[in-house]
Amino acid sequence: MRDLPARLRVGLRRAAGSVLVDGFFRGMARVGRLHPDARPERHNVELVRDVPYIDDGTTEHLLDIYRPRGAHAPLPVVLYVHGGSFRILSKNSHWVMGLAFARKGYLVLNINYRLAPRHPYPAALEDAAAALRWAMSSAACHGGDASRLVLAGESAGANLVTALALCCCYERSEPFARLIWESGAQPRAVIPACGMLQVSDPGRFARRRRLPAWIADRMEVASEAYLGPARPSPALELADPLVVLEQAGPPDRPLPPFLVQVGTRDPLLDDTRRLAAALARRRVPCEAYYYPGEIHAFHALAWRKQARRAWGHIYAFLDRHVPPASEIWGPRADQGRRGAGI
Repeated sequence: MRDLPARLRVGLRRAAGSVLVDGFFRGMARVGRLHPDARPERHNVELVRDVPYIDDGTTEHLLDIYRPRGAHAPLPVVLYVHGGSFRILSKNSHWVMGLAFARKGYLVLNINYRLAPRHPYPAALEDAAAALRWAMSSAACHGGDASRLVLAGESAGANLVTALALCCCYERSEPFARLIWESGAQPRAVIPACGMLQVSDPGRFARRRRLPAWIADRMEVASEAYLGPARPSPALELADPLVVLEQAGPPDRPLPPFLVQVGTRDPLLDDTRRLAAALARRRVPCEAYYYPGEIHAFHALAWRKQARRAWGHIYAFLDRHVPPASEIWGPRADQGRRGAGI
């Protein structure tokens, strides 16, 4: 291996990392769906699968609706955007997020979107914007109240919901941003967890502290896949929503409260710190939580103590800003709390 040219070594290392890391997360998602607590009926939640938010017959433009049984409509709405380095995973891998919010009394729209590298920026953001517009026009048909809207996502999804929030509060020129602005969407709260919020410069993390090569590779691969052959330009601004927020003037509409969360062993830690600082400078209400020793997206491991603590912070934040219609527990709620941690 050492006799190979440096560029080839890096390429082989990245390819091996993609197979191992991507395969691990896909496998975990498949296994997780087999767990008994993955069944919505155990949580008194009903699930409507594969609702098109763009009616083009593709799986990329489908969403799942998680709705608590027995709650009084209209329900506040959570638009959830999954992570996966902009390249992998789907609404199906993120069932735990749908259940976690729905069983607390929210109507959850858990979306698919087009993935890189086949569909580079701005495809994912265009799709998330289309899903948001669909929520504004159609959530009421499913018992939701889009005037009480929460935007939530982790990792790549955190990037996308932060960008959506900016499109709601700044009048911008991008076609998808204009459609959001014209829809009048005004989220009441935003929850971007452990986000990669400046995609154009993945090397900044390694410049700040030494990272294992395979972690640095994952960031480089995500950046290259999402941005494609393009180079940073004004047309790519919203791929870096953190930078936009740091540099923009006063918003045209008030920015909503944010809750930001990250583990201290997450290589993306600095982006969450910067986001909290940028919001504080603008006097935007922001609750920031840093969980000692926790890894990237640890809150998805919902049976763990720190994950349960993180979900407790989410629920308390929502109680203050977008309270649920009612709290719903399934017939085996005590077991679900211990087993699923939600």
